[in-house]
Amino acid sequence: MQVWILTFSIAFGFPAGVTAKRRPSSARWAGACVTSRSPREVRGCPSAEPAYANSVDGDSVTGEDLTVRRITVQALGTNYGSVLVVDSSTGRVLSIVNQRLALSEGFQPCSTFKLSIALAALSEKVIAPSDTVPAGRTNIDLTDALARSNNHFFENLGCELGFERVSYYAHQFGYGEKAGLNIVGEGTGHFPPAPPSNGGVGRLSSFGEEIAQTPFQFAALLGAIANGGTLYCLQYPRNAQEDAAFTPKVKRKLSMKQPISAIIPGLREAVEWGTARGSRQAEPIAGKTGTCSSKRTHLGWFGAFNCVGRKLVVVVLLMGGRQATGPRAARIAGEIYRQLSEENYLIELPVPPSSAPPVRRPARSGSFLAKVLILLSSFAILFLIRQKLKERKRRTGLQF
Repeated sequence: MQVWILTFSIAFGFPAGVTAKRRPSSARWAGACVTSRSPREVRGCPSAEPAYANSVDGDSVTGEDLTVRRITVQALGTNYGSVLVVDSSTGRVLSIVNQRLALSEGFQPCSTFKLSIALAALSEKVIAPSDTVPAGRTNIDLTDALARSNNHFFENLGCELGFERVSYYAHQFGYGEKAGLNIVGEGTGHFPPAPPSNGGVGRLSSFGEEIAQTPFQFAALLGAIANGGTLYCLQYPRNAQEDAAFTPKVKRKLSMKQPISAIIPGLREAVEWGTARGSRQAEPIAGKTGTCSSKRTHLGWFGAFNCVGRKLVVVVLLMGGRQATGPRAARIAGEIYRQLSEENYLIELPVPPSSAPPVRRPARSGSFLAKVLILLSSFAILFLIRQKLKERKRRTGLQF
């Protein structure tokens, strides 16, 4: 028996006396997703899903911004997922990679739903930006909680808000309705009518339990955060006529300027040192990651906007096995922003002449000349009157 072990060891590189351990079966791994106990996102786990097709298969590039599409396709690479790029100042969709996935009925938002909870809690004054809560051996505030994606922090916020208030704000932010305007095939997502049976409102607040979020809904909300509170209807012009007739359409105004300002530091810190640090680069961006498993499929979300220049929203959704994580999605988005910046795409666009206020300089100039002419005429009249008086004095000898 020892001879057989020695022979096997030499052939396969095992030390003598050591037997090979059998790895767990794929069926066991498929349902054994481990949740971290620390204040971090859900750890990755292998997926039981089959291999996915190419992300760009079936896409139509008609009406797409080809520069943006080229960059997003390159950044996504061989990862299976979808990328959506939107102009936050107008709601115009510039490019969609993997249109079939983006137009679906949505997927669990994972930790990206924490954005909605933060805005709701600040609006309802459940928390102030400087308030801290215990987290392990230290205390953290809202900025740290967003940067670290702390589950315990947002579970507590959701419980304090209660399901009714969470549901109200979620619908204000566009959950459960189409984010786009006349975009063929777009899904509406889903928001549960009651607290989830698994974990209640706390689990819903930290992981988006029982919520189905579409990339369009997440992009529209991020656009509103980027522009200060205007939730636009997303529009996706598909031909020259639609592009020429494009006019931004406002869905609703979110009256929460201060809450929006209060969460942006946390989104910036997430990129600088937190869960989205893989997207960090020279030009500042702000964003939120999300990682979880739903129906044995691993999901990785990241949504962001750049803070300088022409503000574009980039949403990346990854699906599949252990590589589908929020931090990986963040790296893809970071590469998109980097390439867009290198090609000077993020430079602020000039104001079109048609939208500029009318120039009144000629009118002001004419008015000034008229006043000068009136003054000159007045001096001339006075001069003539004085000359006449002098002539009269000389003739009459009268004193004047």
